[in-house]
Amino acid sequence: MQPYHKIISEIKNGKIHPFYLLSGLEPYFIDEISNFITRELVNESGKDFDFTVLYGKDSNQNEIVETAKRYPMISTYNVILVREAQYLEKKYDQLINYLLSPQKSSVVIFCYKNNSFDKRNKLYKSVLKSGVVFDSKKLYENQMIEWLKIELGKNNLKATPKSIQLMIEFLGLDLGKMSQEIKKLKVFSTNKLITPEIVEEHIGISKDYNNFELINAIGSKNKTKALKIIFYFSNDTKNNPITLTLSTVFQFFKKLLLYHGCAGRKVDIPRTLGISPYFLKDYENASRLFNMKNCSKAIEVIHLADLKSKGILGDNELQKEILIDLINDLF
Repeated sequence: MQPYHKIISEIKNGKIHPFYLLSGLEPYFIDEISNFITRELVNESGKDFDFTVLYGKDSNQNEIVETAKRYPMISTYNVILVREAQYLEKKYDQLINYLLSPQKSSVVIFCYKNNSFDKRNKLYKSVLKSGVVFDSKKLYENQMIEWLKIELGKNNLKATPKSIQLMIEFLGLDLGKMSQEIKKLKVFSTNKLITPEIVEEHIGISKDYNNFELINAIGSKNKTKALKIIFYFSNDTKNNPITLTLSTVFQFFKKLLLYHGCAGRKVDIPRTLGISPYFLKDYENASRLFNMKNCSKAIEVIHLADLKSKGILGDNELQKEILIDLINDLF
């Protein structure tokens, strides 16, 4: 199994394989690799002759194999892009036989989304011998900052730490959506620096009233600011769902508890907490205001608020009331 950057690097250097098995839960990397292969190997003038798109729902193994056996007419390679390959019949005998002696001038891109391909399958083992296998995994939240910095760099952009946090909070872990928004921000950023103001104006999140600022308010025990943000959320629950707010506050206290546990130990604290070193000072300051006992109590309070929000505990309270009670309990 090969990592994403190695696959891209090999293609750039002209090392082309006859079969790419791209599977996994993260569609972004699958699309990126398949699009890159297509751009690199298929001439614009040869697209009508040397590039075929097949869909798993409407195609079969025989069609894939027969198309792959054709020689290219204009381009160096005959490229077959199989989308929605997860819908093909699961007996891959014809593809396995084809891989015993694949056409050297053909490249099959097998896009199997929404799940990882079964490693016990004979096709998987066959591709390992003569092609490339890639498992596209979802990024964890602590990996998003680095990925976002790299993507911004590809577009000759930089962003302030707060801007990055705002983007992650508003767009979540949807890499495809994040990539599109970066392209949009590139148009509106005149000095190549993405500021919170630019994010607010062009992505739609408030730079002053968001979960990132709520955590800052809680971490500095600024109750007035925290309540202002809660009131703002209650007037726009669609864009500020309570589930996201509770999850964000929970993660903060979980990491703060972990910070306390790192005290006096020789560990890379930002790496352990999954945060940017830029925000380490915030946790250091918050640790003086919330000791380990306070953090444990906060996590209990958040859990109760979560149960209330789901109607499991108590009456069906409004989001505003639940969050106000939470802030009062935390302070």
